[in-house]
Amino acid sequence: MSYRLFLIEDEPGIRVPLADNLRVAGYKVETAEDGESALQVVLGGGFDLILLDVLLPGKDGVAVCDELRRNGVDTPVLMLTVKAAVEDRVRGFVAGADDYVTKPFEFVEVLARIKAILRRSASRDVLEAERVHEFGDVRVDTARAAVWRGDERVSLSAMEYELLRYFLVHPGEVLPRNRLLREVWLGQPDAESRTVDVHITGLRKKLEQSSGRPRWIRTVRGKGYRFSPE
Repeated sequence: MSYRLFLIEDEPGIRVPLADNLRVAGYKVETAEDGESALQVVLGGGFDLILLDVLLPGKDGVAVCDELRRNGVDTPVLMLTVKAAVEDRVRGFVAGADDYVTKPFEFVEVLARIKAILRRSASRDVLEAERVHEFGDVRVDTARAAVWRGDERVSLSAMEYELLRYFLVHPGEVLPRNRLLREVWLGQPDAESRTVDVHITGLRKKLEQSSGRPRWIRTVRGKGYRFSPE
């Protein structure tokens, strides 16, 4: 299968060689130089993954990612950033990014992260593939990778969905952060406990009646999280 990628990067010294190398690696690649024009293309759909620079002219990458998620686009997003501070990474994750890579980067690292994200997106537990899960007013159709709350479709990032799906197949279990990092994030070296917490917060805001008093995704102090569908 030839995956279709969209690279949004304003620096030609990065955009051109990165796009060329991705094409040599077997991907179909389209490019854009700014956030505004990229939004119009991405909202049309059809991409398997978006590589998104943070420091774009006009609308920056975090704002682009946030707008995509608010418009229901759940295509995985890999952020490209020179900002390595935890706060900057958190901003990206809160906006709906799935992973990030810090400039300057080696192509082999970008390629590895792309493969990991696409593998997560394509990987579905066979036993769960045609099941519909319901808890409260939330319904998750794993065959369609679709989530509803009441009559409204809920837009989750790819990593939020993978985290929710993992909870669904491990109901009632106390899941430590390091286990979630290992099995949901596939042990990505830059993923950390804060990464898990940010995505949990995102799920709670979208699925819980009150994110401050969660019913479904509960914190087990000092141990991790437990999904309680009953």
